[in-house]
Amino acid sequence: MRTIVAMLALIGVGTAAIAGSASPASYDYPWCLKGGELGYSGDCSYETRAQCLASASGRWILHCVYNRRLLFERQQGVQQQDVQQPRRHYRDY
Repeated sequence: MRTIVAMLALIGVGTAAIAGSASPASYDYPWCLKGGELGYSGDCSYETRAQCLASASGRWILHCVYNRRLLFERQQGVQQQDVQQPRRHYRDY
């Protein structure tokens, strides 16, 4: 009986540790709340613009912008595709 309780406690602690390490702030969500005391990077933990606007509602000098990090990654992905697949021009004779 004691071993079962010990195993359940160990599983519970392991699950809590895993869940705690994956905080929502660690993900790159598309919408960021910026301004005020949030700093340069802001709070990028919103999946939709509506969520961001709801969080900004009633708070002073805050606004919602698209996540710059995601924009940069998309731009880099487009440039890499252009480099990997150069355009070839063929002439019809």
